[in-house]
Amino acid sequence: MEFLILLAAGILAGAINSLAGGGSFVLFPSLLLVGVPPVMANATNSFAALPGYISGAIGFWNDIKKHKEKILPYSIFAFIGGFLGAELLLQVSDEQFSIIVPYLMAIAVFLFAFGNKINSWVSSYADKAISSKRIFSIFLFFLLLLICIYGGFFNAGLGIILLAFFALSGLQNIHTMNGIKLLLSSIVSLIAVVRFALAGSIAWQEGLTAFAGTLMGGYLAARLMHFLPPSILRMLIIIYGIILVIIFFQQAYFS
Repeated sequence: MEFLILLAAGILAGAINSLAGGGSFVLFPSLLLVGVPPVMANATNSFAALPGYISGAIGFWNDIKKHKEKILPYSIFAFIGGFLGAELLLQVSDEQFSIIVPYLMAIAVFLFAFGNKINSWVSSYADKAISSKRIFSIFLFFLLLLICIYGGFFNAGLGIILLAFFALSGLQNIHTMNGIKLLLSSIVSLIAVVRFALAGSIAWQEGLTAFAGTLMGGYLAARLMHFLPPSILRMLIIIYGIILVIIFFQQAYFS
């Protein structure tokens, strides 16, 4: 029964992570349900989500390669942020961090919904001064580093926060945004998982079962998602993001 619970949770989590991020809200409670301690469940969740990110990124590769110039700098920040976030998790409890998570998620949904408009306004202002454009570019990279630190520390919600960042940075094609999101999530999770493994913080038996599920779910969702019109997909992501915010607040303050 535990095997079936974790496999099904992994498939669903992998599919959700390919859509918008947030699959951890399926997988993390499932790990707790089968008896994995909270901190170890959080680290194991990062391990189990990794194949879904990788397979999803492969499914979106044609969309990712349209922005080759962004891949290297984004990947460097994802690597550094993932490592720093993992180190932070090993020092701070999940309970302390969970207090601010609902607010981070609310900001992320807002930025995803209105990020293109904000970016257009910033761009029109920045065009008047090269220095302003450079300052905004530096701000974006600093913001990406903070997001990746968050992802290394607490994987849940990383996807939708990255989508919000891409909207703010000017990307508009939802499939491209999802592809780069999955690529960076793969890097963040990979470096975090290595650090967690060295610290002995991963429940390998339960994690490997969920690992197999996310591998299947992530790739299938990435391939099937292209049949959805971008406008509908964007609306679904916003609705799903709002649901995540409600869940975060409920878990942080009413459970």
